[in-house]
Amino acid sequence: MPLGEQRGDDVVLLTGISGSGKSVALHALEDAGYFCVDNLPPELLREFIRLEQARFTHRVAVAVDVRTATSLPQLLPLIGELRAEGIQVRPIFLDASTDALLRRFSETRRPHPLTAVPAGSDTSRALVEAIDLERELLADLRAVCTVIDTSQLRPALLRSWVRSLVGARETALTLVFESFAYKNGVPLDADYVFDMRVLPNPYYIRELRPLTGRDAPVAAYLEQQPEVSEMLTQVETFLRRWLPAFEDDHRSYLTVALGCTGGQHRSVYGVEWLARRFEAGHATLVRHRELDARD
Repeated sequence: MPLGEQRGDDVVLLTGISGSGKSVALHALEDAGYFCVDNLPPELLREFIRLEQARFTHRVAVAVDVRTATSLPQLLPLIGELRAEGIQVRPIFLDASTDALLRRFSETRRPHPLTAVPAGSDTSRALVEAIDLERELLADLRAVCTVIDTSQLRPALLRSWVRSLVGARETALTLVFESFAYKNGVPLDADYVFDMRVLPNPYYIRELRPLTGRDAPVAAYLEQQPEVSEMLTQVETFLRRWLPAFEDDHRSYLTVALGCTGGQHRSVYGVEWLARRFEAGHATLVRHRELDARD
């Protein structure tokens, strides 16, 4: 059976920085009905897909990481070849800030896969150096993937985001709109970041403070502020101008992040506003980093 002959095949290629949550994400995919394989050498990927097609398994997930670093250069052209043959490949890259990674390795006491040094040496790379080296080795692969920043995500939230990502309908380009709080850092997965802190803040209105940008009273307040509509309309115009170029560049996902001070009101409202404007013509995903973490 030729690769890609059965329509509906879906291969999730999961990769990323060590310690960023690949095991959690892979378990989420397994729970969602994917047949999962961890650390499969890239040179075996094509044969693995062919075998699963023969078994009538249509949804598979493969985790690839820096442990197969010598084979990683084969992976980029292979993704293009598989897509050309009709295989729907969804590459997902998990990333996290260096501080978050250091904390996780300290808590788990597990070694980084690149801290080992060549035979004959009795020293180990510093953990920060190993993380920096891994980022360098995976930089080209990261550029063609949908990136999820897991720095501040609980495992349950990461599982939810991964499931929503692979469940998005297939279009030329999927738009991911994400709200965040600047006080907790800018998301690493953002392609574009827009700062809404210059807009009127519902936080300073006592009755609106405990609400969020998804609540009608907050939305009504922000709709009355002309600068809010002006900024969001300009963001919409910018995106509509450049989305065709991203589609022509064969981008599968574009992440647009809107930030405010606490990630509760203005950025949440802005993400919901933009998602409504684009959902008719594009697959859209909505993420509220701070709100989702509370739920």
